[in-house]
Amino acid sequence: MARREAPEVNAGSMADIAFLLLIFFLVSTTIETDSGISRKLPPWQPEEQDPPVIKERNIFQVLVNSNNQLLVEGEDMEIEELRQAAVDFIDNGGGTGDEACDFCQGEGSSSSSVNPRKAIISLVNNRGTEYGTYIAVQNELVAAYNQLRDREAQRLFGTTFTEMEAKFNDSRTSEGAQETLKERIELIKDMIPQKLSEAEPQS
Repeated sequence: MARREAPEVNAGSMADIAFLLLIFFLVSTTIETDSGISRKLPPWQPEEQDPPVIKERNIFQVLVNSNNQLLVEGEDMEIEELRQAAVDFIDNGGGTGDEACDFCQGEGSSSSSVNPRKAIISLVNNRGTEYGTYIAVQNELVAAYNQLRDREAQRLFGTTFTEMEAKFNDSRTSEGAQETLKERIELIKDMIPQKLSEAEPQS
């Protein structure tokens, strides 16, 4: 009696199926990317150039130690209070003459910034500062600028600065509307420039 051979499985199409599955997973899989802090570096300057003279009253000093404690303008402060303190400093409006600020709503103290264009926030961290604290401090300082920009955009254009930026970055916005938004955004940025200086961490 003749032996019956076992039927073979046709594996010719298996490679095609595996290839199609590979393409499917490559196309449909989303890869997570780490998001950082958006910062624009200053333009390159020759080393021999002297740094500009900055009045001490226009510098808002924020120090963060290795225990994640804040020292703001020489006084202890909680992170929750930092945003308002930064707003008060930037919006002080203590200048006179050419340095006067016609839109500031601050107290006009002679010991604080003259106007938002001159105000600089200086942040110094310790090498032992936790990353979470570092991010929280950065968020509060940036939020202070955004708060003032939103206020002035609302006053001048009837919409917030955040909404204008979102609409400007929306691909559905027409080219003409984007040009108008760009001019308005640049105007607000010129009124309240984000001058956040971060020094080398200390040990």
